[in-house]
Amino acid sequence: MGKLFGKVAIITGSSRGIGKGIALALAKEGVAIVLNGRNQDRLDETQKLLFEETANVVSFCGDVSDEKAAKEMIEFAISSFGRIDILVNNVGVSNRGTKESAPSVFRRVFESNVYGSVFPTIYALPQIKQNKGSIVFISSVAGIRGLPGLGAYSSSKMALKSIAETLRIEEHVSGIHIGLIYVGITDIEHNKESIGPDGKPVVLENRTNKKTQSIEFVANKVLQNIKSRKFITTLSSVGKLNQILQPIVPNLVEKIIIKASKKFDEGRK
Repeated sequence: MGKLFGKVAIITGSSRGIGKGIALALAKEGVAIVLNGRNQDRLDETQKLLFEETANVVSFCGDVSDEKAAKEMIEFAISSFGRIDILVNNVGVSNRGTKESAPSVFRRVFESNVYGSVFPTIYALPQIKQNKGSIVFISSVAGIRGLPGLGAYSSSKMALKSIAETLRIEEHVSGIHIGLIYVGITDIEHNKESIGPDGKPVVLENRTNKKTQSIEFVANKVLQNIKSRKFITTLSSVGKLNQILQPIVPNLVEKIIIKASKKFDEGRK
C-alpha cells in the first residue's frame, strides 16, 4: 500500500480531460474519489471508468464557482467518506482573444478559474488542516507570463499563484501541503470548448498532431507533486525557461513572445 492509500480526494472539473486523468491516477493509489462537473452524463461515464479501479467513488454535479454549490460539494464529500485529505482545484475555462473580448468574457473566466478554486478551498480547509492534507491548484504556463490572446486566462491563472503563496504563509504551522502545477499544452478530449471574444463557445481543434503532453503524463506529475508535497511543478520546458528568464530579463521575454506571436495563435487553437 502506498502513502496515499485510504485518503479521500476531491477533484473539481473531473468529468473529463486532465481532471479525469488525475482522478484515475489517484484511484489507482487506493484513494477514495469525489468527482465534480456540471454535466451529469459525463460524470456518470467517468464514475463508471473509475469503478474499474475502486468502489470508493462518488460524484457531485454542480458549478463550484457558485459559493453555495462549492459548500454543498464539501459537505457531500464529508457525508460520503467522513473526511477530506486532498483537494485538487482543476476546474477552469480558457478564452480566445483579449482586446476584442467582451467584458463578460473576463467575468466568466475569473468566476470559473478563480472563484471555482477559492470557494472549494475555503470550505475544505478545516478538513485539510485536520488531516494535514493537500490543496493543489492546476494552473498553466500562461500563468507565468501574460500571453497574446489569453489575457483573461493568463491573469486568472496568475491569481492562483498569489492564492497558493498566501496559503503557504498563512498555514505554514498547520503542516498542510500546497501545490501549484503549471501545465503546458496538453491533449484534449473531443469537442472541448473555450470562450470566444463574443462570449460564445468555441470548439478547440484536435491537438494530436502537435507537440502536446498526454493527460496521463500530466496526471502522474500531479500525483508526484502530492506524494512529495512539493510546491511548484512546471510541466513544460518552455515554461521552466520562462520562470527563469521572466524575473531577470522581462524585456527579452517580451521580444521573444512578440516574435513568436504567430506560433502562439496556432497553439491556442
